[in-house]
Amino acid sequence: MPDNPNLAAAWTYHNATKHSYTSIRTNPHFMDWSNQPLPFKIYPTLEPMRLPGEVRQTGVAALSGIAESVPAHTNASADLEAVAQLLYLSAGITRKRSYSGGEIYFRAAACTGALYEVELYLVCGGLTNLDAGVYHFAPAEFGLRRLRTGDYRRVLLEATGGEPAIAHAPLSIVCTCTYWRNAWKYQARTYRHFGWDNGTLLANLLAVASALGLPARVVCGFVDASVNRLLDVDPHREVAFSLVALGHVAALPPPSSAETSPLRLETVPLSQREVDYPLMREIHAASSLHSPEEVQAWRGQSPVTDFPPPAGATVQLQPLSDAEMPRDPIEQVIQRRGSTRKFARPPITLPQLSTLLDRSTRGVPADFLDPPGTQLNDLYLIVHAVEGLSPGAYVFHRSRGVLECLKQGNFRADAGYLGLEQELPADAAVDIFFLADLRPIFQRFGNRGYRAVQLEAGILGGKLYLAVYAQSLGASGLTFFDDDVTRFFSPHAEGKSAMFLIALGHSAKHKP
Repeated sequence: MPDNPNLAAAWTYHNATKHSYTSIRTNPHFMDWSNQPLPFKIYPTLEPMRLPGEVRQTGVAALSGIAESVPAHTNASADLEAVAQLLYLSAGITRKRSYSGGEIYFRAAACTGALYEVELYLVCGGLTNLDAGVYHFAPAEFGLRRLRTGDYRRVLLEATGGEPAIAHAPLSIVCTCTYWRNAWKYQARTYRHFGWDNGTLLANLLAVASALGLPARVVCGFVDASVNRLLDVDPHREVAFSLVALGHVAALPPPSSAETSPLRLETVPLSQREVDYPLMREIHAASSLHSPEEVQAWRGQSPVTDFPPPAGATVQLQPLSDAEMPRDPIEQVIQRRGSTRKFARPPITLPQLSTLLDRSTRGVPADFLDPPGTQLNDLYLIVHAVEGLSPGAYVFHRSRGVLECLKQGNFRADAGYLGLEQELPADAAVDIFFLADLRPIFQRFGNRGYRAVQLEAGILGGKLYLAVYAQSLGASGLTFFDDDVTRFFSPHAEGKSAMFLIALGHSAKHKP
């Protein structure tokens, strides 16, 4: 009997990993710096093939890249230079900082704790200047290590139950997540971070694919064991979490050139010892799919989560006009993106807020979002400093393009408390909370719906990051006191669960 429909596992994990005022103060966990995990997966017996280092300038504005996607059946394929562009701008090292204990290598996409637990693998047919094979992306060397030689796309096609985008993709990127690299700091809550951190990376990847003219589709439904076996990962430590089909060709992939036998490749241990948090492995096992038929039944037909028409006062969004819209290209915006560490309090404008809400929520091409444009997460806002918008709590009616005021007032202190008693959400101009009603999502998608809703929150959060930095503002993703967030936005948000939080405004480093 498949575990996915037995929803006790998802609820158990979700409730057990909630933050509260009490849980934060009674948790004895501390970070053991002497046992900090390596930030990279290293295959010591495989030499990396270096990728082209020059960033291709597409000239496509970031605010266009995050809002638009290339039609699914557009014939297009990546060459080696495009592969390098996709990898560098989604998971590449964009800057580094020295500190007393060593160096931190910051990547292109935001990640909890700058721990970067997401690894990328390529499964491709023959591309221009890149042979068919299975490859691991090595950010430290900015190169590829070939794990298998030959065309293994048919394995992914079968594992995804015949997903059409995978069937016609000359290249697919598989995103895996490594438990210990993030759990060293965040313990069992790490499984939530899998969705957040994989999602922010995918937001970059989707935007760059759009700029390169490549169709892209996120695939969350697949037979877990088949994909893990293809990548030869140890599922007790590292697991496939999502796939992205990139490009479109008419021909279907040929039968696989060889069996996916174990490779038993040596990897360098992440640290001297690893601490196991069974809750994470339990929710992953319970949300796994075991056959192509189960995948086919899982895919599509998203639950409708539209809420009733506004009951309170509303404010119409006023996005910037085309003439006013910043034209900073996606490559530049990603390279300058960071996580703001202190906000200045001058206000942003309503057109700035309207633009980032409008551009980041136009839809994600994903197998669990059907029909296109469906969204699992709802956006709730605490507004502190927006010209033309009274301070207060709001909910975003995406289909109507309006913000409904739930209550007016200065809620800076409340926002600081909700964001784990930090100054960032109190000083920001706006705090955007993603909340979702998990009940219909679990009813439709089973335990794997928990992966999907967290992943979507991460993608939308990543799009917001890019929309914010495209307008020369700053942003930071934060964690939160779960049930207190729901209570703050209730009765409108009653029964929903907090998924993600992003604070935004003017960076104190770059005051307006």
